[in-house]
Amino acid sequence: MSVDVMTRPAVLILLGPPGAGKGTQARMLQDKFGLVQLSTGDLLRAAVAAGTPAGKQAKAVMEAGGLVSDDIVIAILNDRIAEQDCRNGVILDGFPRTTVQAKALDELLASTGQRINAAISLQVDDSAMVERISGRSTCAGCGEGYHDTFKPPKDGNSCQKCGSTELTRRADDTAETVAGRLEAYHAQTAPLISYYDAAGVLQSVDAMAEIDQVAGEMATVVKSVMN
Repeated sequence: MSVDVMTRPAVLILLGPPGAGKGTQARMLQDKFGLVQLSTGDLLRAAVAAGTPAGKQAKAVMEAGGLVSDDIVIAILNDRIAEQDCRNGVILDGFPRTTVQAKALDELLASTGQRINAAISLQVDDSAMVERISGRSTCAGCGEGYHDTFKPPKDGNSCQKCGSTELTRRADDTAETVAGRLEAYHAQTAPLISYYDAAGVLQSVDAMAEIDQVAGEMATVVKSVMN
């Protein structure tokens, strides 16, 4: 891993609808810059497993079938960012999802002398995203990913990596479900684009390009916002 030296901790936010490549790009930035990718789901699971005070609160809510409140998520995030491995900075993937959460995050960072360095919006075409996501399948043997159009499996049903013929699809990766998720994104999360634009930290990247090209643009953005 090659790590670029940062002069101050970085706090990056990735914005984009499901399937835009946020997770993939976050992992690539993590490897290049020594940042830590943080997703809400992973944070909650780790906090619950560790038995932290906030984790215990989250566990009680989840066991009761409720939704974990923003306050609890923020508390868990606060604990995680303070850990030693986050000294170079973090990439937030999937949080915040609303402007209310964004404001709470700003307050948390301000209390620790930090700020958002960049909110990177992965720009995509909705119709293309429906095709991209609804055609996905995964090898049950090794986890290799395939796509009906862009990366079809060998002989139509065999994994090129391990030879397994058991390819699975997520039940919610249908065209109708994907369209619904995109609609929900635009209604609930897309307003964050305006929020971070007004804050002067918004950067946009064309996520419909090839993965390596997108990664190059993302890396350029990160370097540009760090001193």
